[in-house]
Amino acid sequence: MVALLAGTLNAVPVSAGSTPADPSDQSLRALSARHGLYFGTAVDMAALDDANDPQYRQLVQSQFNSVTAENVMKWESLEPTRGNYNWGPADKLIEFAKKNNQKVRGHVLVWQNQLPPWLTEGVNNGTISTTELRELLRKHITTVVKRYKGKIWQWDVVNEAASDPWDNPPTIHLKGFWAQHLGAGYIADAFRWARAADPSALLFYNDYNLEAFGDKGASDKTWYVYKMVKQLRQSGVPIDGLGSQGHLGTQYGNYNVFQVKEALDAFSDLGLATAFTEVDVRSQMTPGVQAGDSNEINPRLQASSDNYSVLLQACLANRHCLSYTVWGFADNHSWVPTWFSNPPEGLATLYDESYQPKRAFYAVKGDLIFSGPPYVQPRIPQHPKR
Repeated sequence: MVALLAGTLNAVPVSAGSTPADPSDQSLRALSARHGLYFGTAVDMAALDDANDPQYRQLVQSQFNSVTAENVMKWESLEPTRGNYNWGPADKLIEFAKKNNQKVRGHVLVWQNQLPPWLTEGVNNGTISTTELRELLRKHITTVVKRYKGKIWQWDVVNEAASDPWDNPPTIHLKGFWAQHLGAGYIADAFRWARAADPSALLFYNDYNLEAFGDKGASDKTWYVYKMVKQLRQSGVPIDGLGSQGHLGTQYGNYNVFQVKEALDAFSDLGLATAFTEVDVRSQMTPGVQAGDSNEINPRLQASSDNYSVLLQACLANRHCLSYTVWGFADNHSWVPTWFSNPPEGLATLYDESYQPKRAFYAVKGDLIFSGPPYVQPRIPQHPKR
């Protein structure tokens, strides 16, 4: 079906007076295939296995041709006690993807959050030395990547290593557990260990607030990450891609498509693939929104739709942008209400709590249907760096 649709949409233009086939009933995965683009989602494995919620599984199967493990590939999930791995949920996702002809984004190998307590407590109480910690990180990366060798398309190797301009100090710097205990060199080490374990996977640096450049000063996070990955590439580190998460909020000004494309182009000019990896657009759940006031709900849905569309249009315009992944697709399985509770936020995904598509769903679908040459060209394949 995907190949057939791609052929239909890219066929010779219809003659005057004739009507092309209506693609509006096609899935996101089929429409994105027209551009060589993968349209993905993060997957909640508990929801996927819930027999009382079959629509979740059906939509993951039908709408998306790329899947990301929302939580089950994080270190605390894979190795909850030292030396004892829980591979079952991650293995299930791999098998699900294979059965449904979907690519898999591996998330995540190195992150300062969702680490197992045995690791962080051991470092804090001195029973795990710096030398041992580095070896544990090497072993973790090697073990996980080798297990899924040949089954993972893109790995988020290092996640959210850069600070934010609202931190103290506001000058962007490397932050978190790994930088604190192993220094800046852990990033290059992580990519080299991952490449040694699987020469065929694409290796990404992944972070949020990278949608556009600011003033390119000391507090511009996108500029900091740009310089960091440029230096890594120049040093021969096998980094293949830049993942821009795309967590946005309708209460912010955000960016236009040309600003976002400028940032994607800058990273791809370094020889990197690009991807949007965790897209959602949250809104503040004011008393009016919670009461169902359409005067407050509708502007938020429209703003959300615009932000989804801006990111997708910029991705389509950058031929090295390989995938566009939403971080969950339905409001009843979104991380946003749990994480953003003061003030409460929500309405972040493409579908509502009843799996009804929202305005944003139709916006990205329209972008996929009506975008094409000369300004949108097929993807340029990316090959792992050696």
